[in-house]
Amino acid sequence: MRDAHESRTRGVGSPETTARESRSPVAPSPHGYSAMRTGPGRLLAAVYGFFALAAGMRSAVQIPREFDTAPVALTLSGVAALVYVLATVCLVVSNRVTHHVAVASCVFELLGVLVVGFLSLTHPEMFRVDSVWSLFGIGYGFVPLVLPVLGLWWLRHVSRVTAAEAH
Repeated sequence: MRDAHESRTRGVGSPETTARESRSPVAPSPHGYSAMRTGPGRLLAAVYGFFALAAGMRSAVQIPREFDTAPVALTLSGVAALVYVLATVCLVVSNRVTHHVAVASCVFELLGVLVVGFLSLTHPEMFRVDSVWSLFGIGYGFVPLVLPVLGLWWLRHVSRVTAAEAH
């Protein structure tokens, strides 16, 4: 009975919970990856979260209604939504592994918006229905084009902070 009471009264930060948290594979690094959780990192995660929601809702509405009209464009909108979700989760969790996944997500996103933007100009028949990345994200004020660049810049900054703190 005493052990059950003690386990309920141990708070966050007690030696027992701190030791357990440090062994967790998703626990933040004692160094710079926590920089991902600062103001700019939080803002970036929030914008990615917003775009995950916007692209996801757009795909959820368009795919059942218009998939036959533009299957490539609508599939790419669904992919964009998944990439935004992945990037959001990685920015929020912020450890060494998720940092690398976030970098890969941003690179994939940047390549996607550049390729889709170019193809939507040169092969408009493939994009009869706009996707998130059509015309380089014009429907979203070009934020899909700028967001991965900002994401990569921020992730590089976090890498530098982490490297500096490790030395």
